[in-house]
Amino acid sequence: MRSINSYIERNFTEKRKLHTFAVCDLAIKLADHYGIEKGNVKTAALFHDMFRGVPEQSLNCYVTHLGLDSKYLNNPNLAHGKIAAVVMERDYGITDRDVINAVSYHTTGREAMSEVEKIIYIADATEPNRIYPSVDMLRKLSFNNLDKAVLESLKHTIKYIEERGLYLDNDTVLAKDYYMKKERMNE
Repeated sequence: MRSINSYIERNFTEKRKLHTFAVCDLAIKLADHYGIEKGNVKTAALFHDMFRGVPEQSLNCYVTHLGLDSKYLNNPNLAHGKIAAVVMERDYGITDRDVINAVSYHTTGREAMSEVEKIIYIADATEPNRIYPSVDMLRKLSFNNLDKAVLESLKHTIKYIEERGLYLDNDTVLAKDYYMKKERMNE
């Protein structure tokens, strides 16, 4: 873990460091709350924004070089997690699929996320420095019902993206549908 910490120190802005460590702290609290192994959660949290501050042109080079889907070109918000997931496996030797998927899908979510994936997804969305209308409700909900918190966050994300006419990744739509169906089945 020492190498990701030194990477963060060398490459992240103060704001990105603050966010990353806040996500990590919240993710560990959620893992503790839900009885999930904290090591994987911590690793995913530290890697999740590894490429977030990288210029779009550089991200586009990574997308091409790594053979990622062209939908990630010119889309730093979606590309950064996909690139980080590949690099953490290739360059840092991380092979745990839960950790890799948590980093890869932390902005979009996906169907049938593992507990680690859900924790990173919701911790990224609700860390204490985040400010938006429904964040306080999501913070409370994340400690009461993780699936419900993920679903509400996905709905918020979809609404936000659609209102701004941005590209909506299909993984987000499929995730929302999956968690809505799961919620209906549990009623």
